[in-house]
Amino acid sequence: MPDPRRAIRAQPMSSPRSSLLWGVIVPPLIALYFIYTLQLHVIFPEITDPKQYPALFKRAFFTIVKPALGSGASYEDLFEQVFGSGGERQPFTRHIVAVGDLHGDFPNARKVLQFSGVTDAFGNWTGHADFFVQTGDIIDRGDDTIPLFDWMDRLRGQAAATGGIVLSHLGNHEWMNAIGDWRYVYPTEIKTFGTVADRQKLLSTGRIGRSWARNYTTTSRLPLHPSLGPPNTPFPPSKHLHYQKEDTADLENSQYYDTNIPLSHSAISFVHGGLSPTYRDLTPFPSRINEVSDSLLKKLQNRVQPPPHPPNAYPGLPSTATQAEIELYNANGPLWYRGWAQEPEEKVCVDVEKVLAKTGTRRMIMGHTPDFTGIVARCKGKIIIIDTGISHAYGGVLSALSIHYTLTPIGPKEKKRWVEKEVVSALYPDRQEVLVKDEREVVGDFH
Repeated sequence: MPDPRRAIRAQPMSSPRSSLLWGVIVPPLIALYFIYTLQLHVIFPEITDPKQYPALFKRAFFTIVKPALGSGASYEDLFEQVFGSGGERQPFTRHIVAVGDLHGDFPNARKVLQFSGVTDAFGNWTGHADFFVQTGDIIDRGDDTIPLFDWMDRLRGQAAATGGIVLSHLGNHEWMNAIGDWRYVYPTEIKTFGTVADRQKLLSTGRIGRSWARNYTTTSRLPLHPSLGPPNTPFPPSKHLHYQKEDTADLENSQYYDTNIPLSHSAISFVHGGLSPTYRDLTPFPSRINEVSDSLLKKLQNRVQPPPHPPNAYPGLPSTATQAEIELYNANGPLWYRGWAQEPEEKVCVDVEKVLAKTGTRRMIMGHTPDFTGIVARCKGKIIIIDTGISHAYGGVLSALSIHYTLTPIGPKEKKRWVEKEVVSALYPDRQEVLVKDEREVVGDFH
């Protein structure tokens, strides 16, 4: 007869610790896991697409290691540095989004950056663009000066954290406010600062003025391929051309091209008004223009701020302004020039070739002169004007410019053949229009 005590001892007994684990702790953890997973799918829809996994892995990996490797290269370049590619040439891609004048309209600016893929529904950087470029005139004609400039600085930081870059430019309206010319400042906008004195301080030595001095330029040169260097690498390089000559106007266009660097002009210039063919400080580009503008801005921000005009007299440039600084701000300078928008086609298409040759670029992109029907491309896209009146003060024609660049290897490696392709499109809330589709074959080693 079996011993009933043994039967009792043979029955498994659950410990209080096991009951606590499976009955109290595990079920909430499982529930949290599914909730968390669901939220990830909502916030990051890319994780539902297996094709996106390599790119997501690269971004996650280099978010951690990129500071140690340097911030100048793309994810693809850094990935090859770390893991290698077995000696195989890899295709390169770069995506640029550019937006024109915003003029104090934060809601419309949010809409544009969202439908162009730069930001998400919450106004945060998405990482879908490698570069976001804004060509100036964020201020005036609206009340959202403070939130717009604060947002641009926030995006700048978010972009840098993921390997992206924000390029910001001062337009003629930023310069007008720095000078003390407040003709287009709304009284309601002044109230958002507090007082006239508060506004003057914030735009000069305050956080907005400091950001202008630190983060904004008057013009930019953006290479399409990193073999040409980071943004604003000066052109022409002194080792190839003697741009120090007092007069470079007599140089033939062909003298600016180096056959040993087939991508030498695979770059784009950005400026608010335009780069006039007769502007004297065009080269080296963009460093000479930006040196002059940095000097003038410093003088304006550090002087005793004059009573704004109106109702007071127009203060003008400081008495210490140099001739180069005066020419920067005049009608032929890069802040005010309108020739590319207003001159006839037969003239601008001849003039533009000289400017592109001298600046080491293949097209110029600018704002300043609005066209309320859409983005304007002239001379087969060598001139693109992106001011469409985004602000409600002009009617709110929302637009952005998108540039997709690819350099793809073809044929045997030893032949060093590549196909360079650039697709430039105008983006609107309800449509996309291809403005330029350029494709050519180049030969060389590109790293």
